[in-house]
Amino acid sequence: MERAKVYFTDFHTQAFGDGLPTKLKKLIKKAGIQNLDLDGKFVAIKMHFGELGNISYLRPNYARAVVDVVKELGGKPFLTDCNTMYPGSRKNALEHLECAWQNGFTPLTVGCPILIGDGLKGTDDVEVPVAGGEYVKQAKIGRAIMDADVFISLTHFKGHEMTGFGGTIKNIGMGCGSRAGKKEQHASGKPKISADACRGCRRCQKECANSGLVFDEQTLKMHVDEAHCVGCGRCLGACNFDAIYFTNDNAQAALNCRMAEYTKAVVDGRPQFHISLIVDVSPNCDCHGENDVPILPNIGMFVSTDPLALDQACADACLAADPIPGSQLARHLADPEFHDHHDHFINSTPESEWRSCLEHAEKIGLGSREYELIEM
Repeated sequence: MERAKVYFTDFHTQAFGDGLPTKLKKLIKKAGIQNLDLDGKFVAIKMHFGELGNISYLRPNYARAVVDVVKELGGKPFLTDCNTMYPGSRKNALEHLECAWQNGFTPLTVGCPILIGDGLKGTDDVEVPVAGGEYVKQAKIGRAIMDADVFISLTHFKGHEMTGFGGTIKNIGMGCGSRAGKKEQHASGKPKISADACRGCRRCQKECANSGLVFDEQTLKMHVDEAHCVGCGRCLGACNFDAIYFTNDNAQAALNCRMAEYTKAVVDGRPQFHISLIVDVSPNCDCHGENDVPILPNIGMFVSTDPLALDQACADACLAADPIPGSQLARHLADPEFHDHHDHFINSTPESEWRSCLEHAEKIGLGSREYELIEM
């Protein structure tokens, strides 16, 4: 396969008034965003708005820079993300938008609307075929994301407690999955219901098409009938009281492969463009309600039309960097009893694994791991 082009610039600013948002605009233009037909097109810009309490997510200024260029080229952009599988501050569209606003993402600051891709309760999705999928045949993707004419990802590249790092593939594959789609990637089993949290409202039962939920008239609580439940996750979005939950029981390799296949479902055959910033490299996902000391220094901005090449380039840049003293990564390496894996991501979180994701992405034709780095 031909080497993909990955464009790079560091975080140095050479001229007064030429700040990082301006530098990002120049980089995405150098990478050829103007070659996309954006005039009059709906453009989904997929990013992560950060969990409340976490401040390592990308600043709204970067999103505004991308939005400005898209509008300059005649596009109709909107920022988007899908609701989370777990209870938190982004599990439905109302709380998700409130979280985004508190973290600085508003139509005024970013210059465009913000749409939650899978609707109010995370159930507004569309099944998208995965060409060559081995783990997933029909990915459940937020409808607004698939309705867009053009897809752009804007990713905060950082560590991750399960997948080693959270890069472009994770931002797209996991992030664009509806609540049921996230469940499909994370969990292979059946849901559980907390008797203490269940209010007996029966809303979840209306969403179940397989007689997988049974209401106990004596206790006034809902129960899962595992003989009929197919684990689709629709009930998860129906519960307003966080009584229904799934355990994250998929092994890392299976999770990584499903994530790559979900990414292919989102981008296959569509005009696409991908941006990844290695900045504030926290050891864990921005889904956490906190963030720790960065494990690696700020490296720069990377852009490509190939999501796999982009992740590979960012991973290579991180692996070549020196750990930040005092970080989780540095503490592990300083421990005389710690086994050095010679991999910053695994050394930071030894139970994580990331290579299977890129290997499977290449296998299913998501992109190329061979790239040419073009520096601006």
